[in-house]
Amino acid sequence: MAKYIIGAILIILVAGSGYYLLKGKGSNPTPASTVEQPATETYATSTFAITYPADYTVDASYIYDQVNPKKPISGVKFTIPGTMATGTNLSSDTYLSVEWLPRAKKCTGDIYLAANVRPRTETLASTTYSVASSTGAAAGNIYDETVYALPDSSPCIAVRYFIHSGNIANYPAAGEPGAVREFDRAALIAAFDTIRASLMLGSTPAPAPTTTP
Repeated sequence: MAKYIIGAILIILVAGSGYYLLKGKGSNPTPASTVEQPATETYATSTFAITYPADYTVDASYIYDQVNPKKPISGVKFTIPGTMATGTNLSSDTYLSVEWLPRAKKCTGDIYLAANVRPRTETLASTTYSVASSTGAAAGNIYDETVYALPDSSPCIAVRYFIHSGNIANYPAAGEPGAVREFDRAALIAAFDTIRASLMLGSTPAPAPTTTP
């Protein structure tokens, strides 16, 4: 008789432990790991497509006339959101642009700059660019420009980084009215690099810009 009683007790204990185990799993699920991705949009033409943050401002009628005002360079401009410049010495007119020169005999970065500079070759993520840079200053303003031209593209296509900032030494010292912090150049360049890396050349017309959550 005692043998049957002991067996019944063991069955009850096993069943009870299984119930609480299942209940514990159901009431405390492992939370899924989610990382919210920033919204992006894609600008596409019959020649290229490029993805950029949704809070950038697009100007499809942009032209660059600093090389030769009589022969402006056509392109499309993506200006940073004002929040990236707020409280810093970075100007809100800082932008990245995609530009093209249909009649270029040689597609190199220097032909997109007014300064007399020599281009250099850089290979980034298996893409080879002809890169040229220049820096200008006027009335406390600093203008840094870097152009990444695609040597084998037709028409000659290039991506320009235009970074406008104020000389931090001309601002009030920290703690004083009007003081600002120096902008994070590395973060800005990284953001521009991500946009540039998304550039794809092609000959198939694409629909209007699309939004990606």
